[in-house]
Amino acid sequence: MLETLKYKKLTWVDLETPTADEVKTLVDKYSLHPSVAEELLEPTLRPRVDFYPGHIYLILHFPVFDSKKMEYVSSEVDFVLGKNFLITAHYRTIPTLNEMVKVLEADAILKADSLIGDTGALFFFILMQLYSFTQKQLDHLQLNIDDISERMFEKRNNYDDLIRRISHRRKDTLDFRRALQLHREIFNSLNKPSDILGKDFGRYLNNISGEFMRIWQIAENQRETIASIQETTDSLLNHRSNEIMKVLSVMAFVTFPLILTSSIFGMNAVASMPFVGKKGDFWIVIGIMIISTSIMYAFFKRKKWF
Repeated sequence: MLETLKYKKLTWVDLETPTADEVKTLVDKYSLHPSVAEELLEPTLRPRVDFYPGHIYLILHFPVFDSKKMEYVSSEVDFVLGKNFLITAHYRTIPTLNEMVKVLEADAILKADSLIGDTGALFFFILMQLYSFTQKQLDHLQLNIDDISERMFEKRNNYDDLIRRISHRRKDTLDFRRALQLHREIFNSLNKPSDILGKDFGRYLNNISGEFMRIWQIAENQRETIASIQETTDSLLNHRSNEIMKVLSVMAFVTFPLILTSSIFGMNAVASMPFVGKKGDFWIVIGIMIISTSIMYAFFKRKKWF
């Protein structure tokens, strides 16, 4: 799907899942390099920036929540920056780009003084909106992390569910970092004078870099937070397991005299057994078992082992 928006001499073309015919049309119209045409047809795994005569081609990735997979996926956005045009291409729906197209169709943004006929300024505006979209997703992820943190110390906790949620949130933070980690290198490559991006692009680039660093720091803090939560949960589970093992061990030692006594008096050598065959022999054996068990219980209690 191809959307074209114009304001004065500036043109923005947005492609969602571009077809070969759409790309060919743009190649002919804007004299794009053949390598750019090939790249626009297929997603690319790694961000990069290439400089060609008359235009700049760069690839960035942004985390986007996939409602089918119920996870964040790295979504590619390709930019082709020319003197009076900007082309964006993406291979899945990115809500903020669709919203921007609707707003710009109403000609409400391009009339702003900061965006008059300047490719660099439009590029800046689109990136800031994409980072704003990323910030909203990070805010939603932070709410999930906070909820896990609050429920972590509940007495009646479903640890299987808690561990599953922590694992999902940790994967989310890693997906965010993997999608964003090379943005800084891309921006450093653009930090040089360019007739294509305009004379004010250095100022825009500083703002873009600052916004990226803020987003990156939030993502990094969330990664550290969920890692700490996982370590704390592991400690709680280990403590819980140790408590269970301690109780089972105490029970085993407390019941040991009962098992030993019953085994001894259950032997076939009845004639040589003390108390056996005498009046009240049953109650004597029961008394021995109770006394020995009480001694073991008192010993463990005094040692504060439970």
